[in-house]
Amino acid sequence: MDIFVVGLSHKTAPVAVREKVAFPPENMQPPLQQVLALPDIAEAVIVSTCNRVELYAAGQNVEAGVQQLKHFMADYHQVPFETLDKHLYVMQGEEAIRHVFRVTASLDSMVIGEPQILGQIKTAYGYAAEHKSVGLILNRFLHKAFSVAKRVRTETNIAGNAVSVSFAAVELARKIFGSIEGKTVMLVGAGEMCELAAKHFINNGVDRVLVTNRTFARAEKLAEEFSGQAVLFDNFHEHLHQVDILLSSTGATNFIIDPDQVSGALRLRKQRPMFFIDIAVPRDIDPRVNDINNVYLYDVDDLQGVVNANLKERHKEAEQAEEIIEYEIGQFQLWMAGLEVVPTIVALRQQIDGLRQNELDKTFANLKHLSDKDRKAITAMSSALINKILHPPTRVLKQAQQDANAQQYVDALQTLFDLEISAPQGKLKNLDND
Repeated sequence: MDIFVVGLSHKTAPVAVREKVAFPPENMQPPLQQVLALPDIAEAVIVSTCNRVELYAAGQNVEAGVQQLKHFMADYHQVPFETLDKHLYVMQGEEAIRHVFRVTASLDSMVIGEPQILGQIKTAYGYAAEHKSVGLILNRFLHKAFSVAKRVRTETNIAGNAVSVSFAAVELARKIFGSIEGKTVMLVGAGEMCELAAKHFINNGVDRVLVTNRTFARAEKLAEEFSGQAVLFDNFHEHLHQVDILLSSTGATNFIIDPDQVSGALRLRKQRPMFFIDIAVPRDIDPRVNDINNVYLYDVDDLQGVVNANLKERHKEAEQAEEIIEYEIGQFQLWMAGLEVVPTIVALRQQIDGLRQNELDKTFANLKHLSDKDRKAITAMSSALINKILHPPTRVLKQAQQDANAQQYVDALQTLFDLEISAPQGKLKNLDND
């Protein structure tokens, strides 16, 4: 039994292709049942997100299983096979294990360290478990992937440091104020970037939101969304002294906030710090504001610089994460190899013992004068002889379970003795703490 992956992602297919082969999460039973009905697919999980569609499978005949999964994806979504095939990647064995571990640990994501993918794969596994398309192999495999992702997040800082402009603003605010709980934010302009940043601030404890916009109705709508207060654009400067954090993103062609206005607000605030985030192009806030004591001004280039520095840090952390994954690949491969070691030992002993018993029956048929005592002695001697012969290969196989050689010995024995090994069946309990 081997693990293999067939799929596409943001690295191999544009969104126009990805959206054609996406599987709706609210109705996963039909595709899972169709995949499981394929002749060479024993177990399957379907992962479908905005950035990737991947099928994880286990089966004996990988080459046939891969072709069946490719044609399934094309047929199910009514996409010409040739159109789809050029965007698909295929992985099996160690390569497939590494890929899924990296995906789950968010090392293959568009933004390294993003947390969503782990939840998405857990959801995909949940559907597969609910519809009984996973068994012993993929149960263990996916739970191992979850534990690997947990190790990566616990032992590295890959998910630390903001890598979006909006969240970088929150991170900087925390550094300036120590905590942003109870602070007041003003949004000058009601664009998408301001709205996203405001959501981050609110999620991190900001107490009050003021919103101003040239179109007052838009300010009112956004203020209602954040349970905040709309302020008329013509006199928003009068509220500056109430504001700890200000995000500005308008279409103004000239500065709308100048040093005199900020200095006046600081006097009313008794010099308590103020943090200005200017994400407008052209800029909304006069750069000289940054020269005022207790005032911190960042424009979009400053924030992008923070993001780029943080991305570099995440890539450094990713190197450590890759080491964790390589170790865990080895551990999982040992388990996979062990699945066949024990059945191979059992099959070898059964085959040899069957031969022994057949030869005993022939011998006793020709030596009818033997007493029961003699028969028992010969039987015991034959058993002892077989045990002595099988002891060395059994010992080597058991020892090989602890290193990378197990599969080589298993394959050799199965070939030399023409052993038939039944595929492992059954399911394992939850192994998140594996």
